[in-house]
Amino acid sequence: MKHAFMHSLIQFLVVITLVMSFQNRCFTAAPDDNSPIAATTAGKIRGYVENGINTFKGIPYGDDTKRHRFLPPVSPTRWNGIRNAIQFGPIAPQQPLRDFKISSMSEDCLNLNVWTPALRDGGKRPVMVWFHGGAYNTGTSNMNLNDGVRLSHRGNVVVVTVNHRLNVFGYLFLAQFRKFEFIESGNIGMLDLILALKWVRDNITEFGGDPNNVTIFGQSGGGAKCATLMAMPAARGLFHKVITESGQQISGRKQDAATETAAKVLNNLQLTADQIDKLKTIPMEKLIDASRGFYFGPVTDGKILPRDPFDPDASPISSDIPMMMGNTHDETAGLIGRGDSTTFTLTWEKLPAKIEQHVKQFLGNLSPSDVIAKYRQWYPNYTPSDAFFSITTAARSWRGLVIESERRVEQNGAPTYVFQINWKSPVDGEKWRASHAIEIPFVFDNIAYGASMVGTSSEAQKMADIMSEVWIAFARTGNPNTSTIPQWPAFNLKERPTMIFDLPSHIENDPRGEERILFAPVAYIQPGTL
Repeated sequence: MKHAFMHSLIQFLVVITLVMSFQNRCFTAAPDDNSPIAATTAGKIRGYVENGINTFKGIPYGDDTKRHRFLPPVSPTRWNGIRNAIQFGPIAPQQPLRDFKISSMSEDCLNLNVWTPALRDGGKRPVMVWFHGGAYNTGTSNMNLNDGVRLSHRGNVVVVTVNHRLNVFGYLFLAQFRKFEFIESGNIGMLDLILALKWVRDNITEFGGDPNNVTIFGQSGGGAKCATLMAMPAARGLFHKVITESGQQISGRKQDAATETAAKVLNNLQLTADQIDKLKTIPMEKLIDASRGFYFGPVTDGKILPRDPFDPDASPISSDIPMMMGNTHDETAGLIGRGDSTTFTLTWEKLPAKIEQHVKQFLGNLSPSDVIAKYRQWYPNYTPSDAFFSITTAARSWRGLVIESERRVEQNGAPTYVFQINWKSPVDGEKWRASHAIEIPFVFDNIAYGASMVGTSSEAQKMADIMSEVWIAFARTGNPNTSTIPQWPAFNLKERPTMIFDLPSHIENDPRGEERILFAPVAYIQPGTL
């Protein structure tokens, strides 16, 4: 439980940082005669034009989940007339964060946002569907950082960002208490995403997109959601390419562990298993309070998620789908450093205890002192803090990527492209290094919104120019190669070619290979699943 709590806490701190840096300044526009109008399967919507891009926000793709709590989502109720889609919709219920107050949350949270260069023109543009981070507990796509205007304009693509159920509302596994009614309850947050992808399939032609060329992409928890969808039969055919950024999902949660969490939530609400029906009407705020500190995530339930996504091998149902995956060089500078500022002022004497404090469960039989000795040998110029972030990133955050990439290649299916982000942010004197989430403003070409993370220098814009073009190219063809980078070969287990995103970007074979080999014998357990 301590491991699960720390995992949730770290993700919570990262989302707080993102929210503080990129406040949700909802753009509202007064409708006029020139406002774009689109017809969806549920009714007509009115958006607005920003910098030449047709923008629609808060589009319902599912009904109010309060009427279907702990049950699979259903399509939205049809409306008459023209519905305004000019501001973000409600965010999913979660622990309140700065700028994400209870008043902005609602169980009526199944909404998405669309940016497109044109409507109804038969353009068959690539569609890029973004799933937000925050593990499975927190977060939203309602942030300027994820604004799709510049990405849509740069690549002539349709950008979609999605909100869905999280935490106790999306992943409370009740099947072992009442199997027939709640058999899907441990994965309904994932079923929300599948419903959103069905909305894309059924509606995106109206927005100039190609329903047969859909790329799902996400960072952190969003990347993990992508990986999970790759093992879900109900998602088959709804997406055609996958990009994961610092987010892997080797395995789903075990049913016994998920049931134990559900029992603790019931206990906090002073309910017995025979009183489960009362969960359907308990106020939203009480459910949030009763679930604080618990890990929630997809459950390998044998039905909706019939097997683990990448264990013992990669799910065969997605072997034909091209995939691009990667991590940052210093993931934990953000994941751990933002919650523990002492990690930036470490001494060699204090380093072993600090490593044991944060990643003991990822070390196996390796002793912190022995690991530190290896790193001091490999990287003689490292400071104690450099060593801490490198060790904890390799042991905790990078292992999932290594495993997924190896098991993908072993499938002999569609190509896999692996990357690592080395570019260090100049913010705070490079304190944050190449930290978790650093690439989001680059991928969306939104450094103005991500200034507190990456600055606004010409170098930051060059990174955005490079990475956004690569993401667009992959979404268009399944091949990430562009004129902005050297030739990027598909991953293989002999050379392990990896694109290093930096200035300049370059290919490196088996980067950090000594670190990879050091931690390879340690059994990897997906955080929060046991």
